[in-house]
Amino acid sequence: MDLSLPIHINEFDLIAACTRNDRRAQQTLYETYYSPLMAICLRYASSHDEALDMLHEGFIKIFKNIGRYQAGTSLGGWLNRLMVNNCIDQYRRMHRRRTEDIDQVYDAHTDEADAVSQFSEQEILAAIQQLPPTYRAVFNLYVIEGYSHKEIGEALEITESTSRSNLVKARGKLREMLVSFSHSKHH
Repeated sequence: MDLSLPIHINEFDLIAACTRNDRRAQQTLYETYYSPLMAICLRYASSHDEALDMLHEGFIKIFKNIGRYQAGTSLGGWLNRLMVNNCIDQYRRMHRRRTEDIDQVYDAHTDEADAVSQFSEQEILAAIQQLPPTYRAVFNLYVIEGYSHKEIGEALEITESTSRSNLVKARGKLREMLVSFSHSKHH
């Protein structure tokens, strides 16, 4: 029996239809959340194609687990968390245990906000995508997602000091890339 969805469906009905594997409901959910979830994947991926793979794998997990969504909580927040976790899982599969422990890390103070504000979102995203995978993952989890170094260490199976070190290195590499890009833009 094919249940057709009304054009303006509420969240509860959409989730219920997705739980029943209704293809139109799944398409509606996909189209509604494509952009914000793709933005997450682009931050973790090294290319648009890799981000698209992450997105599609993430949606498969979303549809498998949609019955676990708790009504009354933020659907967007729940989907974002699942997609971030999917990106972390992909990172783990691709980069098993390539870590380097640093005994001591000194955080360098910078005026990053001022330096970064002169670049477009696309330029910043392109620079983030060029970071080595570990730096990219730590940078995204710490700066964008707000994870602590302890949480990052647990998620990526690295030590807290390695997380801190990788964040410092990621910021340094981003700064180098953006400065280099800035010079090539103005010359």
